Order: sequence, then structure tokens, then C-alpha cells
Amino acid sequence: MTDDWLATPAAEVPLSGELMGKMDGAIRNGDFGNITSVVVAYRGRIAFERYFAGDAGTLRNTRSATKTVTSILVGLALAAGELPDLNARVLPLLPQKPHLYQEPRKNEITFADLMTMSSVLECDDWNSFSSGNEERMYLREDWLQFALDLPIRGTPPWETPPAQRPYGRAFSYCTAGVYMLGRALAGAVRMPLEEFAAKNLFAPLGIEQYRWQHSPTGQIQTGGGLELRSRDLLKLAQLYANGGEWGGRRLLPSSWVQASIEPRVQFEGSDGRSFEYGYLWWLQSFAVNGKRVATYHMAGAGGNIVLVAPALDLAAVITSENFRRSDAHALTRALLSDHILPAVNLLE
Repeated sequence: MTDDWLATPAAEVPLSGELMGKMDGAIRNGDFGNITSVVVAYRGRIAFERYFAGDAGTLRNTRSATKTVTSILVGLALAAGELPDLNARVLPLLPQKPHLYQEPRKNEITFADLMTMSSVLECDDWNSFSSGNEERMYLREDWLQFALDLPIRGTPPWETPPAQRPYGRAFSYCTAGVYMLGRALAGAVRMPLEEFAAKNLFAPLGIEQYRWQHSPTGQIQTGGGLELRSRDLLKLAQLYANGGEWGGRRLLPSSWVQASIEPRVQFEGSDGRSFEYGYLWWLQSFAVNGKRVATYHMAGAGGNIVLVAPALDLAAVITSENFRRSDAHALTRALLSDHILPAVNLLE
């Protein structure tokens, strides 16, 4: 597969024109807030592409979708033999510096722990009282020091201990942990991670335009803020839909792709629904025409999503700037469940 797939006229790839047309009109009418782009690939070909702010060349900040890009980079490091496995301990690969709360359990934190948001660090972006809440990190110059200084989290008596939960892990959404993960990965590959990503991921996919967010000390923020074009975000989804291949070249082992999207931790959302999470990939199924359609995706604040629906042979990107709306992700899910996924399902 080459970049020619992006040049395919959308009319040549079948999707339900009625559903997609209604979606286009509803977005332009403001029914879904500030959606900025929708790009869909069906059977590896562009099937729908619309821009509601900017154009195909606009870089999109999809916020925490960057975390999943970091997962992809870990897979590339494993494939290159730069990292033995996900049981590798993180601290030996980091710059050695004194830190608060010296505790043996910190020394045992692994790549797998950080990639499943289940390390022993007291870090929860969804809890404003948490020591590790990312807003506290941004007030510090040295983000790695911030992460290293975090205390060990406890389990109050009214909560189930991690070992007794599904998959034996307790989920706690932690941007500081993914930043630490990126710094450890840079140590494993022995080069700046920005350089490693450019050489091993972006160049093979033909991604030439991108912009990383950086920490005050100059390292890339692997926990959020990477800006990519909508089409290039779709390339990342299609790479996984292809089982790790691109343009006839294998970039990632198919075994890594599968391992990444297997459930590794389970948790309950604020709405009481149960969710599962892989290696920095969100796992979710949608009700489509009376059936459940399994998907895996990257997600970022404001309702941004980069999704693969294997059973439908579909990959989709929705970029959104609904940053101050509590229903941002619900709006994106509605676009998927009511328009994009049924538009394929009707063809089956």
C-alpha cells in the first residue's frame, strides 16, 4: 500500500451516501459541536473525507491520542530488539537522579505497568486531588522529576485490591506515567525519541508534517499534544488494520498488533459503564443495527478519535475541538454509531 490510497476518489469506494450525507449536514449545522474533520477508509481505500475547519494540510492536535502513538513506538523498539520485552523495568533506563518517596516498588515499575495505566504511582488525571494529576505536572519545569517524586498509591478498604480485579491490575489514567514511559523508551533505543519516531514510523508511512509538544526541559511529550494531519492519523489506524504492514513492508509484527489490542485492564467509568484497555489502546464495542461491533482506538480530549473496526474493514479519524464540553466523547461516539459504522454495515 502506498500513498495512492489517499488519492482514491471517495465516490469509487462504497459507503451509504444517505447516512454520510446526513452526517455531513448535521456537522455543518453544528449538531455535533466543533468537529473539524472526518476521514474514513473502507477496505484500505479512502471512502469519505470532509474538512469542517482547515483542510487536508492542517495539523490536528488530538491531545492524548499521542499516548497510543507512544505504544506504537514501543512496538517498533521491541521489533528492532532495542527492548527485550514489556517486563523490562523503567527506572534503570531513566536519567539517574534522587527522588522523593524512595520505595522498592518504584524500582519494579515495568513498561507493561505504564502502558496499561496500572503502575503503583499515585497518579490520576481524573481526580483533581491526586498528587499526580497532570495539571500539577505542567506547573513544574522537570516533568520526569515530577513523575519520579510521586508517592505509592494505596487502595482504600472500600475498593477492590488490584490483584483481585480483572487482569490483576487497577486502572488509573496517568499522563505523567506515559511521559516517563517515553523517556525510558528513549533510553532503551539510545537516541532522542523524536529521531526514533521520524526514522522508524513517520518516514516509512510517508508522514512528513508533524509537530511534537515539548516539555520545558526539551523532551517530547509522549503523553499528549502531537500534531498530525487527519490523513496521517488515518495512516496510523490503517497500519494496525493491516496487521502492521504498510506498502508491502512489515513495520510491526502482527503479534504485537494483536497483543496491543487485547484487554489488559478493566475499569468503571463515571457513568457506571465498564471499559477495557490494552497497551494504550481503548477497546470499545458499538451497537450497530442490532449487532455489537468491536473496535479499538486512540482517543484525546475534545472528542478526538482514531479508530479501527476490524469486522467492518474500516478505519476512521474524527478530529474535534469540543474541548470544554462534557459530552465531547459522547458526540463522537454518536457520529460513529449512528452514521459511520452503519454506513458500512448497510453494505454487508
